[in-house]
Amino acid sequence: MTTAVLSVGSNLGDRLALLQSAVDGLGSAVRAVSAVYETEAWGGVEQGPFLNAVLIVEDPAADGRGWLRRAHQLEQAAERVREQRWGPRTLDVDVIDCHESDGVELLSDDAELTLPHPRAHLRAFVLAPWLSVDPDARLTVAGRRRPVAELLEELAADERDGVRRTDLELHRREWPARVGSC
Repeated sequence: MTTAVLSVGSNLGDRLALLQSAVDGLGSAVRAVSAVYETEAWGGVEQGPFLNAVLIVEDPAADGRGWLRRAHQLEQAAERVREQRWGPRTLDVDVIDCHESDGVELLSDDAELTLPHPRAHLRAFVLAPWLSVDPDARLTVAGRRRPVAELLEELAADERDGVRRTDLELHRREWPARVGSC
């Protein structure tokens, strides 16, 4: 069993519906859904604001690469086009952090997948939603597990203030219990 933290964002089309498509696409793997935040685009490319959220997901068969494959499938289903780095997106799904059920952190440092996400600690649009769903969240930065609340506090005030909680909501579907499950 692995538990992963996924960051989802959208700034093209029906942004909320596209975020909801990620929640729906992950189905019964979704354990928690953060509040929805609106943020200005990050990365220096002129574009419209994003809606962002964080999902906590679990799957007995998934590893870091499995979560990355699912993230790419969700993006493809939302017709994401990768033309410009940090450009506008129908749906962006990033794997931020991943742990085995015994708490062992999954680490990866290759060209396709870096875990934990190498820039998550610099992004208020990841940290603020994550805290809304897991106030005790921790992220490894430079080899050290640190409270996400502390990492968020260390960001510049304008970076933190640019992440605004909305009244919008994503809904986790209640999946029927499997026959014979407890």
